[in-house]
Amino acid sequence: MKKDFLSILDITKTELDEIISGAERLKRQKRAGVPHELLRGMSLAMIFEKSSTRTHISFEVGMHELGGHALFLNAKDLQIGRGEEIRDTARVASRYVSAVMIRAYRHSTVEELAENATIPVINGLSDREHPCQILADILTIREHFGDVRDLSVAWVGDGNNVCNSLVLSSALTGMVVTVASPKGYEVAPELIEKARSLGGKVTTAKTPEAAVKDAHVIVTDTWISMGDEAEREKRLAAFQGFTVDDQLLRHAAPDARVLHCLPAHRGEEITGDVLEGPQSLVWDEAENRLHAQKALLVKLLKK
Repeated sequence: MKKDFLSILDITKTELDEIISGAERLKRQKRAGVPHELLRGMSLAMIFEKSSTRTHISFEVGMHELGGHALFLNAKDLQIGRGEEIRDTARVASRYVSAVMIRAYRHSTVEELAENATIPVINGLSDREHPCQILADILTIREHFGDVRDLSVAWVGDGNNVCNSLVLSSALTGMVVTVASPKGYEVAPELIEKARSLGGKVTTAKTPEAAVKDAHVIVTDTWISMGDEAEREKRLAAFQGFTVDDQLLRHAAPDARVLHCLPAHRGEEITGDVLEGPQSLVWDEAENRLHAQKALLVKLLKK
């Protein structure tokens, strides 16, 4: 396995299965109160350029439950906030900690950190991908549906970083992914082609209704990601008709379930009734960030 996890495609199908199976095992152990301090004596530096709830809490708690230690590092409080080059931070961190997780505005920052670090680097979110979120989503889908191969998954909304990782993951999971986005906010065609070239099944739809037709899983996300706040009114107008509501769910399979990586904006990309309703797996999905990331940390660090 590569030393870094910057993209969902940094792991193989076999490694993905090992991580998901490991997450299921660690989840059972946690609920049974069985200690699993597999990373005792190890430490994780967590660098945040962006605000965070689930990424921050899940990685910090995860390292604690694995017997290790996590350090929360706001980029503004580090020397990189005063202009120190990221490559210097990478070299120094490599001599202090066991791994680094970074949540960054630009994917190039994540890549530069990884290129200059001698320890594993984990992408906790960048403008290109959010691979840790997709690990949690795959775990959640597998828990509910069992075998994920050929399962129909519809993405409704912005072709953003989470969407990118979902599209690419089709090459590893065998899930059939259909994406519906407003004009100008589509997933990059080259990412779709990359997924297809690796065996992924990805299609696009012109409307949310067409995307979710007979779908087993419907995935959505905020229309206004961090850094897009200045475009709020423009985006709200462009995304009209892309709300995941009860009416849209009627086009999906009867047993369809809904995912949202959070934070949610009720009444925009999803209604409160759906978010809180019986078809929502959102809260299981949020919990599974913890278990999936613990399994990833063990995979990267337990040599």
